[in-house]
Amino acid sequence: MVALKQAILEAEQRIRPYVRRTPLDESIALSEMGGDRVFLKLENLQYTGSFKLRGATNKLLSLSPETLARGVVAASSGNHGAAVAYALRRLGVKGVVFVPECAAATKVEAIQRYGAEVRRWGMDSVEAEQQARAFAAQSGRAYISPYNDWEIVAGQGTIGLEVLEELPDVETLYVTVGGGGLIGGIAGYIKALDAGRSVRIVGCLPAHSPVMYESVRAGRIVQMESLPTLSDGSAGGIEEDAITFALCQRLVDDWMLVTEAEIADAVRLIARTHHLMVEGAAGVAVAAYLKDAQRGRGRNVAIVLCGANIDLDVLKTIL
Repeated sequence: MVALKQAILEAEQRIRPYVRRTPLDESIALSEMGGDRVFLKLENLQYTGSFKLRGATNKLLSLSPETLARGVVAASSGNHGAAVAYALRRLGVKGVVFVPECAAATKVEAIQRYGAEVRRWGMDSVEAEQQARAFAAQSGRAYISPYNDWEIVAGQGTIGLEVLEELPDVETLYVTVGGGGLIGGIAGYIKALDAGRSVRIVGCLPAHSPVMYESVRAGRIVQMESLPTLSDGSAGGIEEDAITFALCQRLVDDWMLVTEAEIADAVRLIARTHHLMVEGAAGVAVAAYLKDAQRGRGRNVAIVLCGANIDLDVLKTIL
């Protein structure tokens, strides 16, 4: 964890000119409902509307100019692809992003708007990742993983650094889990600090796609079908060699699964009480807090609102 902590500190310096330091706002509404002092880390206000920009930017800036000049390849259900495309635009580099056939239209449009080429492949994020890796190898381009890369994890971990700087006495942190890069980076930084070892890290997942949770329970990465979920940004499988699996095994203290109805309620709650638009994956962490049996003890709590990129047609059905 010491090495990861150092990588996160270096990432913070590297990405600072390109990434927004998002607010950590106290939520009066959630504090009253939950009986704690609740803060929201507003990554939904990040450029591109998602935390993914941190890791993507850190990875791209770690590549040599020669490698960047050849262009890069990524795979994504949407947010990582948009982050890569945005960062490439800032750096003046071309890229190709593979997305699964089921990727949300809003997120695909964002990738194209930022200038990257989009190619659809497969029905699951793992299939898109496999094809993207093969294409990158064939074309001699760098592959930018959504989570299975230390520079990606370190970039996401800068969120943990920012939370601790603004709320050094945080006691519990709720983070949505897909591939594990976000929670792995945040927990890797916090748990590496003496003051952070007692912080409770809660991994939050939709019950329709609890792949990392089931993998940790099984002691190995499992392959399982994901059902349709409002949390499309966290849905799908995990690569067999994912470095994030060991991080989740070691660093996540508790796991919580939430239903689709609970996710929808959380998205509506944030819209109603904070006038903020969040995607389903962000609603997962809020929903997990609200059903946590350990809430209501007057703790300092932080919830990561990981993104805002919800499809408008989906949002209409929720509201």
